[in-house]
Amino acid sequence: MSTQSTARTFSPRRTAAAGVRRGLLELLHLLRSPREAFGLLSTPVLFVVLGTLIDGDIPGSPVPMADLMVAGGIATMVVQAGLLTLTQTLAVEREDGTLARMRAVPHGIGVYLVAKTVVVTVTALGGSVLTLAGGALFVGSSLPSGPRHWLILVSVTLLGLLAVVPFGAILGAILPNAREALGFLMIPLLVLMVFSGLYFPLSNLPAAVQDVVQAFPLKWTGQGVRAALLPDAALGSETVGAWELPKVYLINTVWAVAGFLIAPRILQRMTRRATGTRPKRAEASQ
Repeated sequence: MSTQSTARTFSPRRTAAAGVRRGLLELLHLLRSPREAFGLLSTPVLFVVLGTLIDGDIPGSPVPMADLMVAGGIATMVVQAGLLTLTQTLAVEREDGTLARMRAVPHGIGVYLVAKTVVVTVTALGGSVLTLAGGALFVGSSLPSGPRHWLILVSVTLLGLLAVVPFGAILGAILPNAREALGFLMIPLLVLMVFSGLYFPLSNLPAAVQDVVQAFPLKWTGQGVRAALLPDAALGSETVGAWELPKVYLINTVWAVAGFLIAPRILQRMTRRATGTRPKRAEASQ
């Protein structure tokens, strides 16, 4: 009877609702911190400034490179929030015991993962809006040309976040500490973002590189954002001369589903291991 009562109390719907509430509370705390607020603003400002400085058109098209830079800035917000920031945050909260405390609560890891998804979704979308608005105001870059393109932009951004958030959580759970998490991720992630065509046409890269990056959601998220923001005149710089939106949605969906199936299990295992070692360390210190 108690098992059935617990199952009813912590249904997936209730777990998601609790995660959303926790995520909104974390967002309020985040926005009240001047340091965190500055960090959220820095990436949009950087890409708007870069857009004002870059000259010329996208190779093979009459579309300004500044438009590509703004689109790359939006995709970067997705990657930064969902992978880099989340990995560091989770590594810190694993060390300070937050993850262990969440594991002690029924369905706590699921609530935790939903909360982090809410936080990174709002921060990434907020940064994307600032990048888009700043690009339109100061760079002259294009906005989505109609409801369909707005829908593409929002859906690709959200799905791109869902594709990377679980793996940010996994990396934060398995890397030793927050400092090593940053060092481990920074260079490979920057290389992957550059080679995924976020900042210059992917068609300029060797075919072998193009084949490798097609397996990752970064490439498809960037391509989906460009499909929403750039005119078809920019298709000449895409690898197959098309936006390939079905592939954008399919590959990112596969990553999202796989990630949300795997991440809770890994988080449970890592927190179990952490809670199992603490008493021994405490005894040794005594």
